Amino acid sequence: MIKKYDLIVVGGGASGMMAAGRAGERGLRVLLIEKNRQFGEKLLITGNGRCNILNAIEDKHILLEKYGNSKQFLYSVFDQFGENDAFNFFNLHGLPLVIENYNRVFPKSQDSRDVVQFLVDYMRQGNVEVRTQCAVSGVQIKDNRIESILCGKEVLTATEYIFATGGTSHPETGSTGDGYKWLKQLGHTIVDLTPSLVPLAVKESWAKELSGVSLEDMKITFFVDGEKEFKLNGRLLFTHFGISGPLILNSASKVSKLLSTGIVTAEIDMFPKIDSGNLERQIIGIFDINKNKTLKNIVNELVPLGMSKGIIILLSGHMDMDVKVHSVTKENRKKIVNLFKALPVTIAGLMGLDRAIVADGGLPLTEVDMKTMQSKKVSNLFVTGDLLHINRPSGGFSLQLCWSTGYVAGSSAGKKD
Repeated sequence: MIKKYDLIVVGGGASGMMAAGRAGERGLRVLLIEKNRQFGEKLLITGNGRCNILNAIEDKHILLEKYGNSKQFLYSVFDQFGENDAFNFFNLHGLPLVIENYNRVFPKSQDSRDVVQFLVDYMRQGNVEVRTQCAVSGVQIKDNRIESILCGKEVLTATEYIFATGGTSHPETGSTGDGYKWLKQLGHTIVDLTPSLVPLAVKESWAKELSGVSLEDMKITFFVDGEKEFKLNGRLLFTHFGISGPLILNSASKVSKLLSTGIVTAEIDMFPKIDSGNLERQIIGIFDINKNKTLKNIVNELVPLGMSKGIIILLSGHMDMDVKVHSVTKENRKKIVNLFKALPVTIAGLMGLDRAIVADGGLPLTEVDMKTMQSKKVSNLFVTGDLLHINRPSGGFSLQLCWSTGYVAGSSAGKKD
């Protein structure tokens, strides 16, 4: 005998758990299925395991500007469940939050596992039935409605369905684009997928030697064939292949376009709040204290924590690092200042979808009723989260979309016209 649910949610990530929990809270008989062994695989790695849960921009109009051309479609979604609603949902119901630089919000525990557990508990309170290791092998449709889905050989059926399977970024977490395939089969259009928020590969070995080192507040300026294009301030992370972090992720889309026009280089200013004159005076002061040491042995006192290994490699191409500090010439001191204000890197390209935080593309918003998240082509289907074609920067904006679209879908399912 086939058990029929009011709602089946496919995908146990951020938007799927939110949607299932909300629908269960409203009294619907809900089944959530997830192909992985556990829920929230991508949530667990978000924010380096700390989970940048949302961004605390309270003004809805300013917040929506972050979503580019999609903003016109998102007013209704954010009216129903916006930043303040999401903040209170977590903060007042057992998951205390803290606001950090650039309005980024994290759980107070700094542990993404607590976010996943919070959502699991939310679903449990709504009596949501859950199944893990249940990979959808087919979707059956009849008369413009989904009739059932197949989990292996098992037939699962419901009155309505929510697809919350995520995009194609970080496929190791289970985001392998399955939802796009089903949406195409159901008659939807899918905008081609490309890495959007993605790290950059660089050619220079000195930068790769700094893998894991972070510069919290610096400036990067991008050039094409030596001509300045744009600059940004923020946090940068060095990796074994190049550079990442919020600053770089938010630059990737622009850099992608520049790469087709010429040779793209960048200059990293480690001291954006100090002009060259004051930086040189600061260096002279450190030199005076350490005048009998070799230059390579005091680099760690000149640069931010963790940077000395790469900087020694970089400086070695310009001067003798074994010279005593008191013998460093004025010319070389100027070179040091100039390099600290403009560390040079050559952009080799964007990393692929496997490294992307967000992949651009997906289901066009014109094919979704954004007041309910209901498909305009399949009458008993709702679509949430990363399956939707919405551009956004790094910094909590992707998860805000998951909370908002998931909540709206979970609130809309089961309503009778």
